[in-house]
Amino acid sequence: MTSPNPTATPVRQRATMKQVARLAGVGTKTVSRVINQEPNVSAATAERVWEAVRALDYHVDMQAGSLRRAGGRTRTIGLLISSVDNPFAGAIHRAVETQARRLGVSVLAASMDEDPDREAQAVKEFLRRRVDGLILTTASSDLSYLASVTQHGIPIVFVDRAPVGLHADTVTSDNSAAAALGTRHLIGRGHRRIAMLVDNLSISTAAERRDGFLAELGRAGIPTGEAIVHGDIHGADPAEQLVRTMLSSPEPPTAIFSAQNLITLGTLRTLYALGMQHQVAVIGFDDLPLADLLDPAITVIQQDASAIGAAAADRLFRRLEGEQLPVEHIIIPARLIARGSGEITPPDAA
Repeated sequence: MTSPNPTATPVRQRATMKQVARLAGVGTKTVSRVINQEPNVSAATAERVWEAVRALDYHVDMQAGSLRRAGGRTRTIGLLISSVDNPFAGAIHRAVETQARRLGVSVLAASMDEDPDREAQAVKEFLRRRVDGLILTTASSDLSYLASVTQHGIPIVFVDRAPVGLHADTVTSDNSAAAALGTRHLIGRGHRRIAMLVDNLSISTAAERRDGFLAELGRAGIPTGEAIVHGDIHGADPAEQLVRTMLSSPEPPTAIFSAQNLITLGTLRTLYALGMQHQVAVIGFDDLPLADLLDPAITVIQQDASAIGAAAADRLFRRLEGEQLPVEHIIIPARLIARGSGEITPPDAA
């Protein structure tokens, strides 16, 4: 779906070291010494330089002048993903890199590990290296640190998660609809005690998946007030412990909907350790390596991470080529792959 384009923000030229020097009342060599933390600069002078840097929103140019391309391009883009050890994020990275390589563009990549401070620092580092554009997965609800990016006319495409309070190109799955699809599949097999396990609920994707789950329970007449939802599960180990606790309760769930692939991994570890992998139904959000080779093979909601990354890269490069595009939220469909674990019926189904 395409959103109307708001009044364009005037593009501001990036500040230069000469402008910083002029504002601070020093020479450019002094500015360079301060920024590089070299000795023989008084504290008062250094403070004046840093005040000028902040006032002008100056970012250090890490590219040597001889390497700069015509028009000020560096032929680099910045890519921020959730975590390099997550296969979903890795597939996005690969898709972006494939597109970039065809165009002779280098990709500078970083993980933010759901840490807003690390996220902001990574973007700051991209800007210091004068990237031409950004593809970002964000965890922060405060994106004010991107104000200078938009003011300087640097294109941004958000991937996997829609930005909070910012009108910009975005490429995602429909997380709510996909979660509803998985929930409906379990309900159709007779399950009523379905546990949903999600990671950080302050992140939009996790909240959307929970909401899709609850909405589908409600449509099936299952009281949502009694729904089993466990949030803020960070990784496989906490999931493993939680599933063990749930299954030892007086009324354990007959099915588990894991809303993140690392949580799915922890869930499977517990089920196999307890010998219950053929008794409790499981649907995972996002695929896992070798998930189709297990017994039972794992039913998943599969996002097309490669298509998400490719669409984000295509959007960014089109903007870098000067195309005047309306801001758009591109939704890449997810699909349910039934392999066996999600088709296990509850013991009282008869």
